Amino acid sequence: MVVNNDILVLANPEIANLPGWVIGLIAAGGLAAALSTAAGLLLAISSAVSHDLIKGRLNPNISEKGELMAARISMAVAIVVATWLGANPPGFAAQVVALAFGIAAASLFPALMMGIFSKRVNNVGATLGMLSGLIFTLVYIFIYKGWFFIPGTNNLADTPENWVLGISPLSIGAIGAVVNFAVAFAVSKVTAEPPVEIQELVESVRYPRGAGSAQDH
Repeated sequence: MVVNNDILVLANPEIANLPGWVIGLIAAGGLAAALSTAAGLLLAISSAVSHDLIKGRLNPNISEKGELMAARISMAVAIVVATWLGANPPGFAAQVVALAFGIAAASLFPALMMGIFSKRVNNVGATLGMLSGLIFTLVYIFIYKGWFFIPGTNNLADTPENWVLGISPLSIGAIGAVVNFAVAFAVSKVTAEPPVEIQELVESVRYPRGAGSAQDH
């Protein structure tokens, strides 16, 4: 007999002999949370690809119609990938969430922190740092969970005996963040400083305009 860890959450009310509407509320709450999160992420992905990547970097002269089409295509691709991962999850819900936050910690978190607290980190350092942390984390995860989470493609069994220094794939995001920080600072050290206006922008984030010194009350 195979017990699905996720379904136990929905089975608990029935096991406890609670009314059917309780089970319905739990299912509705989980579905609403999933849909709201998915909608926000799809909007973020489509806008990042169409506006930030294509219009901001690859094709600044793209029309609004073309930008909208690019957003729709990127959203469709994201839905297909999400559907595949939903049909072939790399683990139960808690593991998938841990993997997602680990990947975010290795890629986005250091760039956000350095963008606020460091005026020396430039765009080259931040970009290479994000790529280094992301690639390092994904490769470590794929080795144990399967390449691109395709079942049967893992190189090593996902057991504590095979983990490097005892680090689980669910926890490798913290190491990826360290790699991100190290590469970003190292590359920024040997490349040109950010423009003065960018440094002033960082300074304005630290000390909002019009803020005075601390007062003793």
